[in-house]
Amino acid sequence: MYDELFERLAGSGFRSRFHLSDKDKKYVKDKGEDTIRKHAEDFVKTRLAPRIIPNDGKQTPMRGHPVFLAQHATACCCRGCLYKWHHISQGRELTLSEQEYVVGVIMEWIYREMKGYSVELIENEQMKINFDD
Repeated sequence: MYDELFERLAGSGFRSRFHLSDKDKKYVKDKGEDTIRKHAEDFVKTRLAPRIIPNDGKQTPMRGHPVFLAQHATACCCRGCLYKWHHISQGRELTLSEQEYVVGVIMEWIYREMKGYSVELIENEQMKINFDD
């Protein structure tokens, strides 16, 4: 569903430089998909969805949470980028379906970054967690 978008994003030197660090991947694994999705929904609702965003273009930090990285990687970081890359017009509140689309794009990027991720945990015994499925 998102293949064409991700191909276009891969062609951007700026967008394609974003990747989750091992620390970010561990955070995603520890929190789980549902929690990360809720964080994405909250960030989109509060930082992108309003009609007027006083600091538009600067509301998404460049680090500090995997969703922030995903927003920059997918051009879902500000209303200007949403318009340029996703053709979602500015100057109005995002609809619920547009918010769901943006969260879907963010989560797809995170899923692609997590694919094949494994981490070794040592607590009394060694346990391997793998994201291959």
